Amino acid sequence: MKIWVDADACPGVIKDVLFRAAKRCEICCTLVANMSLHTPESDFIDCVVVKAGPDVADAHIAQNTQTGDIVVTADIPLAALVVDAGGVAINPRGELYTSQNIGARLQARNLMDQLRASGLDTGGPPPFNNKDVQSFANSLDKLLAKQVRRLP
Repeated sequence: MKIWVDADACPGVIKDVLFRAAKRCEICCTLVANMSLHTPESDFIDCVVVKAGPDVADAHIAQNTQTGDIVVTADIPLAALVVDAGGVAINPRGELYTSQNIGARLQARNLMDQLRASGLDTGGPPPFNNKDVQSFANSLDKLLAKQVRRLP
């Protein structure tokens, strides 16, 4: 099992939660980004730098995710690929993407893209706050405990 992080847009406080979890659980955590990122020294934390461009980091994560891996991303199309591949996807606010909800999430995302393309201002997500960090940390802990139990 491995944790992959779509790191270009992942909040720093979420990365800090992931770093602590990786060390505590001794699980490899790989940040994927189009530029070098600072990571703490650890045998369990690394960073993969991919070429700049749309969805390059997403493609790297999707191609390397294996069954049981955890992917942290707010990118719904990437989450759909991960779920389809047998991985587990969670967003930085602690919401789990599942085979039961990913279709609806993709439809809503595509609708919002169409509305924005037509010139409608759809706003954005609410500001990230401490409640989101706590929700992510709680969801990650539950997810890690569940995934570790599944290991042979």
